[in-house]
Amino acid sequence: METADVPTPQTFTSSRRSVSLLRLLILLVGTAVASTGLAADTAPNLLVILADDLGIGDVGAYRQADIQTPAIDRLAAEGMLFTNMRANCTVCSPSRAALLTGCYADRVGVPGVIRTDADNSWGFLDPSVPTLAARLKQAGYHTAIVGKWHLGLTSPNTPTERGFDHFHGFLGDMMDSYTTHLRHGNNYMRLGTEEITPEGHATDLFTDWAIASIEEQAADTSRPFFLYLAYNAPHFPIEPPQDWLDRVQQRLPELDEKRARNVAFVEHLDHGVGRVLAALEASGVADNTLVVFTSDNGGSLPHAQNNDPWRGGKQDHYDGGLRVPFLVRWPGVVQPGSESDRIGLSFDIVPTFLTLAGVERPADLDAVSLLPALRGEPASDEQRLLYFTRREGGLRYGGKSYEAVIAGGWKLMQNDPFSPLELYDLTNDPLEQHNLADTRKDVVRDLSAALRRQIQAGGQVPWQRP
Repeated sequence: METADVPTPQTFTSSRRSVSLLRLLILLVGTAVASTGLAADTAPNLLVILADDLGIGDVGAYRQADIQTPAIDRLAAEGMLFTNMRANCTVCSPSRAALLTGCYADRVGVPGVIRTDADNSWGFLDPSVPTLAARLKQAGYHTAIVGKWHLGLTSPNTPTERGFDHFHGFLGDMMDSYTTHLRHGNNYMRLGTEEITPEGHATDLFTDWAIASIEEQAADTSRPFFLYLAYNAPHFPIEPPQDWLDRVQQRLPELDEKRARNVAFVEHLDHGVGRVLAALEASGVADNTLVVFTSDNGGSLPHAQNNDPWRGGKQDHYDGGLRVPFLVRWPGVVQPGSESDRIGLSFDIVPTFLTLAGVERPADLDAVSLLPALRGEPASDEQRLLYFTRREGGLRYGGKSYEAVIAGGWKLMQNDPFSPLELYDLTNDPLEQHNLADTRKDVVRDLSAALRRQIQAGGQVPWQRP
């Protein structure tokens, strides 16, 4: 059978020590952008708003249904909505590691979730890898993180040791309650390195702290700022404020309790996003701030979150676990109300931001700049391989990893380490209903070879603390 429609493994040979032709072209584009002055005196402020477990079907701009997200939808109306973006992983820590480095998560030591209990922790962020914050700080940006960190609880992997000038948030993974803010009895709330005990709902606290950071940095006109606002919501436990739940139940009395709670939780989050956008305007910096809104992975189906129309959810390598809302507003550059079907990953933020800051593109990045898409330029015809991996414990996973790759319109994947490989033709079967692994063995063979090369590259990096 002919295999001309399947890229060869050599097409996707990946090494952090090599620079592909595509990367060289991106570097040249970045150099040209910097020379125009975009990244000099007029460097934009950069704001990433990251939700936690927000399914693409729980954002009104993607699916008009029972949920109302006017603030997030406003970003779509005033900017660009990406319809074909995926998170770098189907769970928290690896997605965040990739988002803050521009490298596949296993290349920086985070193939799985970092947890309080070392016996059930599956990653250690490589201290030698510069983060996006560290690179932007060196380029003259003030760098701040508000909210969830989840990339280490102790030195050397705390936010202020990894490039952030300012940290006001939560070191850990999930909160046992959004009002007590504890995890297994531990307090991981910090201001810088100081333990704090704030009162209030975590979503409101993070919103307040982000607004304070914006106001402070807007008053300092000597340098641009990078703010990474990482909410815990709507990660379980699903705990909306009671008044938000009451409003949803009055509006939609037919919803069951579980779904109503999640709708209220997301709408409360959206309200926080709206407050942050209003703070940009009130501080006079909205017109010179590039805003990205996205999620670390798909929604959790057992918690009544919605990933429609995609199959599966959080923890899955089906697209319900990977497809995420991705919206970008950049006044004066991004066409309001525009859409992009560019195929990409969340960590593509990194080379995009570095170029705008005038930073030469590091050769070891796996990410690809979004700038051509943001400017409305035609997509490149060059093939790109997307790689996903997750390592996890427990009986279902056994401490092993499971992977997926997407290339040339095909997806090869496992959903746990012990299941057979599955193959989907995403062009003709985007909802992943027909497993073709037994009938297209040629595609399985070629993509398996490409996948092995990715696994080998990740295997060079330790993922347990030395």
